[in-house]
Amino acid sequence: MSRFMGLAGFAGAVVSVYAAFAAPSQAQSVEEFYKGKQVTIIVGSAAGGGYDATALLFARFLGSHLPGNPNMIVQNMPGAGSLTATNNLYNLAPKDGSFIGVVQRGMLTAKLTNPNGVRFDVEKMNWIGNLAPEVATIVSWKNNAVKTTDDLFKTELIVGGPGPTLDPETTPRLLNALIGTKFRIVSGYTGNTEILLAMERGEVGGTADLAWSNVKRRTDLRPNLNILMQVGLEKAPDLDVPLALDFAKSEEDREIMELFFIQKTVARPLVAPPNVPNDRVLALRKAFIDMTKDKAFIAEAEKLALDVEPATGEDIQKIIAKIAATPQDIADKLTKAITAPK
Repeated sequence: MSRFMGLAGFAGAVVSVYAAFAAPSQAQSVEEFYKGKQVTIIVGSAAGGGYDATALLFARFLGSHLPGNPNMIVQNMPGAGSLTATNNLYNLAPKDGSFIGVVQRGMLTAKLTNPNGVRFDVEKMNWIGNLAPEVATIVSWKNNAVKTTDDLFKTELIVGGPGPTLDPETTPRLLNALIGTKFRIVSGYTGNTEILLAMERGEVGGTADLAWSNVKRRTDLRPNLNILMQVGLEKAPDLDVPLALDFAKSEEDREIMELFFIQKTVARPLVAPPNVPNDRVLALRKAFIDMTKDKAFIAEAEKLALDVEPATGEDIQKIIAKIAATPQDIADKLTKAITAPK
């Protein structure tokens, strides 16, 4: 496994790069296609974060479970919470199974949160599998005035944000609108790593959507945080703070929140472009599940504090179908609640 990185001039060169990887594939078995092949995993986030760690882990182990045992590399393509990567994967990558992606969970509801930026149909993509569901945490720095769940409803908490359509900004807007929290968002940070540094410097007081797995992975960080609330459809079994969903004031508000939080059940998904030959999609799906049963893979995931509770590609497709079937009035109210003021 190796890593390929580099974004300078990427937009202008991406078509030719993809074309160089494309090869005739008619009448080949899955093993014949992948034998001697290099498979690129595009990860829709910067190096160093949780999604990057997930992609690197997949790159180490997935190829050994695929017929033909291809080599795998990771290519980081951050931008707009994986929107850049997903748009490229859908529109420009070869549709032959040689390019797959690890994208952020927000892509499942991106049509609601950022309709003008979406250039893909989430239902037509080939979802391979998901490593685990995820619960997010709302945290403040240890010396901040907001130290408890009750404080969130009484005292303003200034939180850092990486962009108006990403969870650290959409989550606090949703909670302000529906349960009465008092977040104030300072946007412009590149991601959670920079937001955490800003918390340490005292520029902001906290963050409103930090993965619980990332908190556990950063053992140096956890003693400096007040963990105030958890965000998801269900509580994390090893986290004893209230669930945001339990503060919903009506059944309709709860339904709106559930629509937004359902994406957290597909927290670290692996996906292929549309129109990949079906036998390769099935092989990728089987390889993914086999990988998650590999004792060496599980041991490495534990070292990274990454949970392994896999879901199949078919499971993800069912969740996406449920999102697509949401009544329009609920979808519209969610969009209104999470959209940044102009």
